[in-house]
Amino acid sequence: MRAVVAVVLFVTAAHAALWGLLQEKQQAPDFRGMLPSVSYAPFEGTAHPDVDNIPSVEKIRADLRKLAPLTRAIRLYSSTGGVELVPPIAAEFGLKVTVGAWIDKNVDRNEREIDAAINLARRNSNVIGVVVGNETIYRGEQKVDDLIELIKRVKKSVSVPVTTGEIWNIWRDNPRLGYSVDFIAAHVLPYWENFTDKQAVDQAVAMFQLLRDQFPGKRIVIAEFGWPSAGYNLRNAVPGPFEQASVLRNFVTRAEAIGMDYNIVEAIDQPWKFFEGGVGPYWGILDASREPKFAWTGPIVNENYWKLAAIALLVGILMSLPILRLEQPTIMQAMVLSAAANGVGAWASTVFAYWAGHYFVLGSAFALTLGLILLVPLVLIAMARIDEIAAVAFGPGPRRLVAKSTEPMPPATIGDAVAFPKVSIHIPAYFEPVEMLKQTLDAVSRLDYPNFECVVIINNTPDPEFWQPIQDHCRTLGERFKFINAEKVKGFKAGALRIAMDRTAADAEIIGIIDADYVVQPDWLKDLVPVFADPRVGLVQAPQEHRDGDRSLMHYIMNGEYAGFFDIGMVQRNECNAIIVHGTMCLIRRAAMDMAGGWAGDTICEDTDLGLAIIEHGWLTHYTNHRYGHGLLPDTYEAFKKQRHRWAYGGFQIVKKHWRRFLPGASRLTPDQRREFSLGWLNWLGAESLGVLVAILNLIWVPIVAFADIAIPDKILTLPIIASFIVSLVHFVALYRLRVHVKAGQMLGAMIAAMSVQWTVSRAVAQGLITEHLPFARTSKGGLSVMSIEFQAFWEAVIGVLLLVGATVLVVTNGYKQVREIYIFAGVLVLQSLPFLAAVAIALLENSRTNSFAFWRNSAVRTAELIGLRPVTMPAVGSPSQPVASEIRREAN
Repeated sequence: MRAVVAVVLFVTAAHAALWGLLQEKQQAPDFRGMLPSVSYAPFEGTAHPDVDNIPSVEKIRADLRKLAPLTRAIRLYSSTGGVELVPPIAAEFGLKVTVGAWIDKNVDRNEREIDAAINLARRNSNVIGVVVGNETIYRGEQKVDDLIELIKRVKKSVSVPVTTGEIWNIWRDNPRLGYSVDFIAAHVLPYWENFTDKQAVDQAVAMFQLLRDQFPGKRIVIAEFGWPSAGYNLRNAVPGPFEQASVLRNFVTRAEAIGMDYNIVEAIDQPWKFFEGGVGPYWGILDASREPKFAWTGPIVNENYWKLAAIALLVGILMSLPILRLEQPTIMQAMVLSAAANGVGAWASTVFAYWAGHYFVLGSAFALTLGLILLVPLVLIAMARIDEIAAVAFGPGPRRLVAKSTEPMPPATIGDAVAFPKVSIHIPAYFEPVEMLKQTLDAVSRLDYPNFECVVIINNTPDPEFWQPIQDHCRTLGERFKFINAEKVKGFKAGALRIAMDRTAADAEIIGIIDADYVVQPDWLKDLVPVFADPRVGLVQAPQEHRDGDRSLMHYIMNGEYAGFFDIGMVQRNECNAIIVHGTMCLIRRAAMDMAGGWAGDTICEDTDLGLAIIEHGWLTHYTNHRYGHGLLPDTYEAFKKQRHRWAYGGFQIVKKHWRRFLPGASRLTPDQRREFSLGWLNWLGAESLGVLVAILNLIWVPIVAFADIAIPDKILTLPIIASFIVSLVHFVALYRLRVHVKAGQMLGAMIAAMSVQWTVSRAVAQGLITEHLPFARTSKGGLSVMSIEFQAFWEAVIGVLLLVGATVLVVTNGYKQVREIYIFAGVLVLQSLPFLAAVAIALLENSRTNSFAFWRNSAVRTAELIGLRPVTMPAVGSPSQPVASEIRREAN
């Protein structure tokens, strides 16, 4: 424990040191004077001034009190809507005012603005100029000649200089406009012209010189210069608090040195300007709370940096506390987990910084909140996967796993002097292929165990071709085999198993369950029944395995996908006595089954339901990853998906049925068991459903991002999705390499197969939310089913293609802006399309020639003949699965 605490403290210290090393400090010239002028809009909040944002006298006075120590003058952009209150209040603080008249296409409003501006200039001695229109020509709302007439009209009515505010190139391209004004009021905003923050000052000075050369003798004022402190990049122009501070401090120093007249845009952040793109609200030198955003002297630093570091460290420590509950974790295991916890802490700090440093309208606040809510389970899932990586790669090896021993195990003793307790093996069947079921019964008859019976129950199968041969075969095999043909059974498989229990021998102490397609090994009972010698053991589970993995390439990768669950997840869950019971190759103590209430018919995963109930009553369960039986894979991809749908729907039913028993004191579940089941459900049902939900929500966002100048914040929303994908990828590859004995090609196929059922699982969860019970769907095995003529990944294809189209739209529409966040968002859409496209790939594979191993065999033979090698002999269908494709490639190479 002391070593683990030391590791956590070491990682926390390293995290703190990293914050210290990464603290950003920038140097810029000090500025101790007063700014000649700043743009001021007396509005606050997110409401547009034209809607409902009328400033009060008290608010204006408070603002100007803040600005008076910083500037000698302010520039206004309007003279109505409450702005007319500003000049007389500015006089109280000794501030000069450049009045603005807002000009657009609204003639009546233009008249009101001009009249108000004239009156303000006449009545207030601190008004030093009038600006008629702001970028009116640039916006195309007035023609040059018409604007000149308005300027002339105002000039006749006031005694102060009159001009209009326009981007520098408008002045350059319209000399007549320049000669009609008393001075040139040029806007130079390098951000909007794709200049970097390092180039911004040089560009402004160059444009100032250009206009001086073009209009000799004319007074030139840079009437707008600034840099945003937040928002998205525009090509090479990157906003940010450090960039804003550096640009403005360098600019004012340079401007003062060359005698430039200038006005800084703007005094205070304007959250209502969200329609000006991501940077619109963030041009102020004061934030919306009227606090300075940076210092004008000394190094440029983030004043809140160590507060954010403290949040990151605190969250990292809190997320590391569960490590202390682990049983004998290794140093490397604790280090990986603590590093991941501190990574989550750093992300939490980034979220806090973003939330505190940005302004939100209702829609953006809702979208961000929803995104963060969805990311919480995503982060928990990623942490659970990192936990499993650390446990498998660096933790102690499995300690509870029932290993296959070469030495004969002593017989179990259950009850008084019972050396070989009686086992009753139950085999439920429903329209199963006759020959397949005969193979299963023959294998049971060969069991190397002296005391067992076999109850075969065929339910709801009226066709005698399916049950009569089995009845005859049971008679041939002897009195150990009991045959039941039950019609109109309610409760599907669970109902059949309840009938089997009624026909079970009274002295049977252990119930064995196998599916109708499973060929068991002779030593199954001999090896595993002795585990029940411990009276606390209620259940022993062996893995599923399949003997037809070489039927096709699709079956080959499906077999690899199944193996991952039984060699990774089940082994790790077994360490906490929290295995998932999966119905076949399962041995259950009869007393434990009775205590748990037997087979329940209210879920379609009756096996998992019963297993959880047994665990909830405090029984021990054990797992072995040795293969004691081989079944058959689903016949088709359609059957594979239906099986996964049944498992997911049944799993969700179990969640709804059992969640109350996870409350404190409601059952005998341990904290570790609660954790394993909760994270297991979240990791499977939650991850798949969340993946689909987020993908669909992102599709909805595509037109908004593409056409409304809104970007998804990458550090808090999109990059965590990418990081989660990387964790999932590493989790799959690393654990397969460490625990699952398959070749790289089969592992890649297994990954595709696992991804391909995301839509299927999410659909099952959605149905579980709105329905109480779906009928049990038998998984087609044994060759009875043929491929459907319908394409088995239609909706996956639709969603996958839409995601790719959405990514393309984002990239194309982002061509000029080149906003980094939009490119990252497009990348996320591509990643989210992969599970859907994986389903499309398998559906296409099933219908293609390449699905047949004969295709690869013939290709290998032809290649071998060309290079003089011997042809490859393919194993027969039905033999134990071998890495065939890998063997073919190796021979061909």
